[in-house]
Amino acid sequence: MQYIPNTEADCRAMLDAVGVRSSEELFADIPSKLRLKRGLNLAPPLSETGLQRHMRGLADKNADVDRYASFLGAGAYNHFIPAAVSHLVFRSEFYTAYTPYQPELSQGTLQAIYEYQTLICQLTGMEVANASMYDGSSALAEAILMAHRINGRREVVLPRSVHPEYRSVCRTYVSTLGLQLHEAPYTDQGATDLKTVRAAISNRTSAVVVQSPNFFGVLESLDELAEVAHRAGALLIVTVAEPVSFGIVRSPGESGADIVVGEGQPFGNHLNFGGPYLGFFASKDAYLRNMPGRLVGQTTDKVGRPGYVLTLATREQHIRREKATSNICTNEGLCALAATVHLSLLGRVGLRELALLNLRKTAYAKAAISALRGCELRFTGPTFNELVVRVKRGTPAQVNRALLAKRIIGGLELGRFYPELSDCLLICVTEQNSREEIDALSKTMGSGR
Repeated sequence: MQYIPNTEADCRAMLDAVGVRSSEELFADIPSKLRLKRGLNLAPPLSETGLQRHMRGLADKNADVDRYASFLGAGAYNHFIPAAVSHLVFRSEFYTAYTPYQPELSQGTLQAIYEYQTLICQLTGMEVANASMYDGSSALAEAILMAHRINGRREVVLPRSVHPEYRSVCRTYVSTLGLQLHEAPYTDQGATDLKTVRAAISNRTSAVVVQSPNFFGVLESLDELAEVAHRAGALLIVTVAEPVSFGIVRSPGESGADIVVGEGQPFGNHLNFGGPYLGFFASKDAYLRNMPGRLVGQTTDKVGRPGYVLTLATREQHIRREKATSNICTNEGLCALAATVHLSLLGRVGLRELALLNLRKTAYAKAAISALRGCELRFTGPTFNELVVRVKRGTPAQVNRALLAKRIIGGLELGRFYPELSDCLLICVTEQNSREEIDALSKTMGSGR
């Protein structure tokens, strides 16, 4: 959107419309001591073309994925998004649509949400999905609260291999509710330590949480974790930050998951400097009435034509606040639509091909990096898209600076979240990374310059 300043006549018309004589009168409620008494320290005015040139120059200073090769993932993934996605999503009937409270006026929006829910169920192997949530982290926190509503228990096993920022959000959510989160360590394979999980579970355990692929990119043993959880009467909550993996791995539902949540950003949504993103949420049908958010269902009208309605909306807006399942007041509708369009374009075969391409490029990067004298793979477990690399020459920060000088965005420095991994980088490879970029990455990491 281009910036076009208001004329004096425009300002006068707006002031008249709100019933004040001047901008000073408009801002009279702001104390004088809080107002800036001088002009802004700005350069002289520019022509429109000069301003555009200036802004492009500022933008060129950004190290973004359009200008640099990026190997940074950690919950936000650089995937190719076909032009058709934005072409459809930014049609005015979609991006101006509000909450579909009146079904007779909102059939298009409701049908799009219904299709989204269907796709999420097919991806996760679950029986019911809601109309989306804020993001993956809040979806996981809501899943923990949902498990507590279902069985009334107050303890949750939350492994350290789950995204650290997801865990932080979960701690914030439960901090005033009397729920206890018990950590479980990871093994040398990079997966959750099953022995610790077994020891931590009791008849007080509400749920066991697992992320797969986990924060290190390692695939977890969902079947074993499901068995351990269910034997104690607890639920298994699976969270997924990289759902492209669904193209080649068994769905969590097939492995015994009770609730599946995660981040839908990799489908149809650009990195967007960290948001807005898209939380997906699915579960077994038996737990439907404990699900947060809203759900769209399909019905027929009085002459038999298919129609779509809000079937379930157990939010504080709609029912007595103490009976609401969540205070989340919106779903990420436009982001969910983008994911729906992207998944529809890919189809089952396309998603599998995309996942295989990611797997093969990661395998190529693994082989190249593991052959370097200055680096080694930290974990031995099977991975998807991401791998943890121990840096032997210099520090991860020095390696990232050397990479940035070559117009390469390096991996996440894991010491920020895991002190014991302060010599490690989390490297992500997707279909967007060419062989030449991977070779340049490994060459720079091997030499340190």
